[in-house]
Order: sequence, then C-alpha cells, then structure tokens
Amino acid sequence: MKKFGIKEVVATGIGTALFIVLTEVQIPLGIIPNTSMQPRAAVLAFLAAVFGPVVGGIIGLLGHALGDALFYGGVWWSWVFPDAIFGILVGLFAKSFEIKAGGFNRKKVVLFNVVQVVANAIAWIVVAPVLDILIYAEPAKKVFSQGVFAFVANIIIVGVLGSLLGLGYTKIGAKSSSLTKED
Repeated sequence: MKKFGIKEVVATGIGTALFIVLTEVQIPLGIIPNTSMQPRAAVLAFLAAVFGPVVGGIIGLLGHALGDALFYGGVWWSWVFPDAIFGILVGLFAKSFEIKAGGFNRKKVVLFNVVQVVANAIAWIVVAPVLDILIYAEPAKKVFSQGVFAFVANIIIVGVLGSLLGLGYTKIGAKSSSLTKED
C-alpha cells in the first residue's frame, strides 16, 4: 500500500480548500431545483486521479461538508457522501491514468472519462437519491430527478475541465514537482 506522504497531505489541504471556495461557483441547470454544474467536481476528479482514493475521499467528504456548512448554514449529508464515494472511485484508478508520470494521453483520457461516468452514476443516480430518501424522507421522484441531472452536469464538467486539468498537469506538473524531500 502506498504511503500517505507530504504531497498527499498538501494535495488534500489545497484540494479541500479549493472545493470549499468553488462551492459558490455554479451554473444552474434551471430545470431541477438545487442542481447545477459545478467546477468543484472537476477539481475533485482531477486530484483523486492524481493522488488516489484517500485524497479523493477526504476532499469529497470534508470539502462538501465544510462548503455546505459555510455557505448554506447546514450540511446535506446525502450529497456529501456521494462526493466522497466519487473521489474514492476515481482515485482507485489513479495509477492507470498515469497523470503523475506524464503519460495522460488520449487513451488515458478516455479511461478517465469512462471511470468518471461510472463513478458519477454510482454517486448521483444511486447513492444520493437513496440517502435522500433514507435520511430526509424526500420524495423518490424528486431526488432521482435531481440525481440524474447532477450526474449529467458532473459528467460534462469533469469530462471537459477534469480532462483539461489532467492534460495540463501531465504536460507541465508531472515533469517538475516543487515538492522535494529534505535530508
């Protein structure tokens, strides 16, 4: 098992802070209430794809919970846990994406997008609506509609912005890291 080192700690802290700040950056879908396209999903997917499932899970959990608490005055747990699950699922494939190693090519971009679509489906079409029903007794039709729209919004934003972040990092960041181990 990979060690959770300084790079992962820094990525978790920066990623959580970015996720929180980006909570208010939204493009409302207008059709379904409380559902919008959010760039924070792409940041979560990118950092999970680079640093793995632990970093992805922590960013999804803490970033969403703290963002909700700070901006909305309460935490909607049925949508917090799916972000954590999404981060974990994408992070499980981090080595396969080869973003850190500088090998994030067209084939890896396709793999990244297949993984993020499946992870988004599990998180937003299954987990979020089921938790909404179990925790908050929300109407099934409403929460499954919200889940489907969140799924579509996330696959678009992660597919475009997440892929671009991965490509940019593999071209620039993977070749020169500013974090080095001191003796």
